[in-house]
Amino acid sequence: MKESDLLVAEAPVCSCSRGDHLPITMFAFAAPPVGSFVGVGKSRIKSYAFERNSEVNADGRQASLDKIRERLLKVELSVSAYDTAWVAMVPSTRFPRTPYFPECVDWIIDNQHSDGSWAPTHHKLSFTTNIQHKLSFTKDALSSTLACVLALRRWNVGEEYVKKGLSFIGSNFSSMNEQQISPVGFSIIFPGMINYALEMGLDLPLSECDIDALFSMREVELRREAEENSVGSKAYLAFVAEGLCGIQDWQEVMSYQRKNGSLFNSPSTTAAALCHIRDDKSLNYLSSILQKFGRSVPTTYPLEIHTHLSMVDKLERLGVSLYFIHDIRRILDRVYRCWVESDEEIYSNVATCALAFRVLRMHGYDVSSDALSPFADARHFKNTVQGHIRDLNAVIELYKASQVQISPEEPVLKKLNSWVTHFLEEELDNNAINSLDFSQEVDYILRFPFYANLERLEHKRNIEHCNLDNMQMLKTSFVCSMNSNDLLELAVAAFSSSQLIYRKELQYLESWVKESKLDQLGFSRQKETYCYLSAAATLFSSELSSARLCLAKGGVLTTLVDDFFDGGGSSEELANLIKLVEKWHGIHENEFCSEKVKIIFFALQNTVVELAAKAYLFQKRDVTNHIIKIWLAMMSSMMKEADWLKNNTVPTVDEYMTHAIPSFALGPVILPSLYFVGPKLSEDSIASSEYCNLFELVSKLGRLLNDIQGSERDKGEGKLNYLSLLVLHGKGSFSEEDARRDAWSLIESTRAELLGLVLQNKGSIVPRECKEVFWKMSKVLHLFYRNNDGFSSPKEMVGAVNAVVHEPLKFYFVFCKFYIYNNKYLFYLFATNSNIIYKIKSLMKKNVSYTTFLFIYTLYEKKINYLICNFNEPLTNYNYYYVVRALLLSVHLLPIFTNAWRIGDNISFLALYNFLGISNSPL
Repeated sequence: MKESDLLVAEAPVCSCSRGDHLPITMFAFAAPPVGSFVGVGKSRIKSYAFERNSEVNADGRQASLDKIRERLLKVELSVSAYDTAWVAMVPSTRFPRTPYFPECVDWIIDNQHSDGSWAPTHHKLSFTTNIQHKLSFTKDALSSTLACVLALRRWNVGEEYVKKGLSFIGSNFSSMNEQQISPVGFSIIFPGMINYALEMGLDLPLSECDIDALFSMREVELRREAEENSVGSKAYLAFVAEGLCGIQDWQEVMSYQRKNGSLFNSPSTTAAALCHIRDDKSLNYLSSILQKFGRSVPTTYPLEIHTHLSMVDKLERLGVSLYFIHDIRRILDRVYRCWVESDEEIYSNVATCALAFRVLRMHGYDVSSDALSPFADARHFKNTVQGHIRDLNAVIELYKASQVQISPEEPVLKKLNSWVTHFLEEELDNNAINSLDFSQEVDYILRFPFYANLERLEHKRNIEHCNLDNMQMLKTSFVCSMNSNDLLELAVAAFSSSQLIYRKELQYLESWVKESKLDQLGFSRQKETYCYLSAAATLFSSELSSARLCLAKGGVLTTLVDDFFDGGGSSEELANLIKLVEKWHGIHENEFCSEKVKIIFFALQNTVVELAAKAYLFQKRDVTNHIIKIWLAMMSSMMKEADWLKNNTVPTVDEYMTHAIPSFALGPVILPSLYFVGPKLSEDSIASSEYCNLFELVSKLGRLLNDIQGSERDKGEGKLNYLSLLVLHGKGSFSEEDARRDAWSLIESTRAELLGLVLQNKGSIVPRECKEVFWKMSKVLHLFYRNNDGFSSPKEMVGAVNAVVHEPLKFYFVFCKFYIYNNKYLFYLFATNSNIIYKIKSLMKKNVSYTTFLFIYTLYEKKINYLICNFNEPLTNYNYYYVVRALLLSVHLLPIFTNAWRIGDNISFLALYNFLGISNSPL
């Protein structure tokens, strides 16, 4: 296979796009075509990057991107009936028997549901992300409904609405249980509202036993808080003050008032206080919300900064942030201004503060970790409301923030990381996390910290576990802004299209190995798939094909040369190879001392010549000599280490590290690939101390990780490494365990220094895109040496390769609306079997969960497959056949088919089965 045959850039795109592509409209989006090089010295094909706010090839994709962009820039919060009801109860300052905000009373009357409740509307739109059970929001619905009933009764309006609301409460009260999600403060607030209802003379449809049980629950909770009597406990009781029924000191509650006039940014708490005391700032706060949202209010406000940051974070976690670079920059510029101005919206919320710190720092903004010092101690964190209620989302954000160390001297982050890690491990070990989503997230981030997580693996995991609900819980549940379906469709299309590219690139790499005769060298490890993983999982953008192949080829060749110097070649052959590389030009046949040297040299020479020719198109200068120098530096250090081993020489630790850095062989892997990542890399940049430091730091990381994981193997082979040299030169004062601790400490400080250099803007002359390659390679190294030497752990590495390159997305946890319930063609297929039609009819009537549907599918899998194979609908309906067959071939793809996928559109089955990885076409 020639590289000229490698159409790396040609992912399936819409038929209106440039070039001859398979028409495919199964996705709302298709990855833009990205040019690659076709052979050495040929002209460069025009390269299309991911959408960077510029030209878009398909009108449909442009409209969809614009839709996401609009939602990205505009924060929308769901309406809270609960909070609106409390605002409706605020009396007029002039006429206390009338509401200050009558528009809220009108909203309550106009928005009662047919079942009599005022449950949040997003409950009905929610699709569970938990395949074990669908979480119930009964308590949320009861709390919101009772609050609205109280508001109407307070002003003696809407008697019929009150009756319907009470009927709903009576019908659903008995379905409450401890396993259901509870709004924050429910055990205090709901019994408190019951008490208010009794004082108002409402005839509650509850037994005295039920009411007593509620009051008892409330007393137990209040007694527990009184016994604790901590700063966090007092803040929490102020936050849920509306449920305290007159036993609260409202002046003390007002001590928590913020600059915007609110209490905890909570309309309900603020409104409850205004029912007892007058405060103009608080009234202005509520008035400003209604001016923005109309006749209703959200459950928390403001939330713009946190929402925007969450959106940016989600775009990056799904691997689609490159489509919105300029939008993200505008958002972060605004957030940074707020950070510098010590905006209360950031610093008053633990999760927002931690999230802002992490996202801003990782984007190169100058933010100090001192901002997190109030949470560096677990005791201080518990003094906040979020700490007191053990807000897991806040702790997760603190954990992620604690890992973004850019200097060995950041004690705040080290201290923070210590307690949050212990906290999360305890929660996980004690099964204290009720949410399956949270439990899986905590387990994942503990096993794969951000510095040891390959981007493409993380993207895939986040797509497969994408939470479509986007729902959060305070005193009531709420959702904000971004429709996850839009993002999910974009992420699915981008990831799936990129896999087609990766597979072609890997096929080319494997053919290159054979054409170069590298597979004939029996002494070498054949690990081209692992080398390609390092490239695809980090340099994942479609446009970076040349960089990926350069990095992968460098990995294959350095592995080969490392094995050659590590026993695969004789001393004569090693010296011969170095001499040939030094000469480079005018090599004659008789200058090779062996066939092995000949194969290695020509593979190296051809590759360097090819890369230099391509790099010239990017850099407009010849980089051949630079690449040769990189290879010679590596080989010289390898030769030195071979001499040490041969002569039983024991170097000092400093001598060892001086040669261990280049001999770790990252130079020929990383440095040439920098020429292909985008910006021009000047000779001044290459000669700079910054460039050298970046290379030395990442190589040092790799060497230390390798020496730790390979210490036992090296000891058995009689080789020296960093740990054994520390012990030897310690002369009895340094144990193996001491050496291991020293190495891990050095790894942590080196990693922080590397990240700091990558994120540094001031005085930097190496382009940011190039610096990020060093950091991404460090992540590869951390994953590679996570448990052992990656080459020695084939199962784990093969799994990673398959996940990134071969295996299609598997939607275990993504459940969304699917056409199976209302599409007559799909229904027809199932209806041809009487047993199946009975089951499906029942499912359609009950609209049951997808878990149940998958169970039914499993029972009848063979019969359905038989029916599909014998499906004889007219040709015009083959599109339905394709969709159904895809569904049946991969159950896990079921939830992909959302309303956004037009089932009636024409679908190219060839492109579809390529995407699914189906080996044989059924046509």
